[in-house]
Amino acid sequence: MIAVIDYGVGNVGSVLNMLKRIGANGVKTSSKDQILGAEKIILPGVGSFDSACAKLHSTGLIPVLSEAVQGNNVDILGICLGMHLLFKSSTEGDMEGLGFLPGTVEQFNTDDPSIKIPHMGWNTVAPTDSPLFAQLEEQPRFYFAHSYHVRCPEEIIIGKTHHGYTFPSAVSSGTIHGVQFHPEKSHAFGLQLLKNFAEGI
Repeated sequence: MIAVIDYGVGNVGSVLNMLKRIGANGVKTSSKDQILGAEKIILPGVGSFDSACAKLHSTGLIPVLSEAVQGNNVDILGICLGMHLLFKSSTEGDMEGLGFLPGTVEQFNTDDPSIKIPHMGWNTVAPTDSPLFAQLEEQPRFYFAHSYHVRCPEEIIIGKTHHGYTFPSAVSSGTIHGVQFHPEKSHAFGLQLLKNFAEGI
């Protein structure tokens, strides 16, 4: 069972629909027992960093996620803002994230007026040979919608994207994975990536 975390932030329904299409058993949940019993976890996210952190605090999910991911080594995939929450801090707010990965989240910084922020729409990802990108072409295309991106050590970056400058669009360290784009909105490319996470990692 894949626990899709329900904390009032994110495209939970879209993620569940994509999991259903690949034959995976996805469950929308905020239950401690279900999360700790899950084979894998997906943490979606849309909105602001502090608002999402506050939701995680108010629902009591931070210690549950920490136990599952850091204690039990359950695979987790953070999507968009959910990826940001895997890190400890963001210039978008003052609250602390989960701190599972080293690095920070910062706003796009470009003086080029032709570069539109937020970064919205389809863009390519240059991936490494990570199993998360197995059976995808050299430059797969995914749907993005964000104004902030992570800055982190090179060794955990498994995908990069260019928008004004090159930024990390996918990260992985052990059982902890994150993607800046929205696989649940990325058609065949997103289906394959979610299939890889569900079956191949």
